[in-house]
Order: sequence, then structure tokens, then C-alpha cells
Amino acid sequence: MEIVISDAALKWFQDEVELKKGNKVRFYTQIYGSSPIQENFALGFTVDNEPVDMSIKTEKEGITFFIEGTDLWFFNGHDLHVDYNEKKDELEFSYTKSKE
Repeated sequence: MEIVISDAALKWFQDEVELKKGNKVRFYTQIYGSSPIQENFALGFTVDNEPVDMSIKTEKEGITFFIEGTDLWFFNGHDLHVDYNEKKDELEFSYTKSKE
């Protein structure tokens, strides 16, 4: 499994969340949402500089994006792609089957 952050999404995190080199962003599952891979669950994020079990991570311009081991079930063998939709002015999450 991998996390892919687009350049547009990275810029959004830097501009809107004011992230800088050294910050960490955790993607986590939340109940009462919708996703194409898990019914009744959605994905959220938080700035979390104290990971407990950083199982999957990627770094872009010194910012670490990660998923804790307790949330891996949500992805069900899929990679996470994070992009920014300029028209909707929001992040978009998409999922592709992992090659692993």
C-alpha cells in the first residue's frame, strides 16, 4: 500500500493548513461517511506530530503523510491518492488496487 499526494494537494495543505517541513498529517477512518471502498466510513485527516504506529507513510517537501496501523483495514488492499479539486475547492481521495 502507498500514499500518493499530488502537487496540488501538497500546495493546499501548505496554504490552507499552513503545514511546513517537519509536520505530519495522519489520515484516519471516521464513521458516518461514504467512500468507494468502505460503506458507512469515510476518510479524514489531522495534523498529528506524535504518531503511535506509523504503518504507511510518504514524505513530500519535508511533510510526512501517514496512516496508523489501526486504520489499515479501511483501505482493503488499495492505495490512497490525495488530490485537490480547484472547482470544488476541496481535497479529493481516490483509491486504486495496490500492486502488492
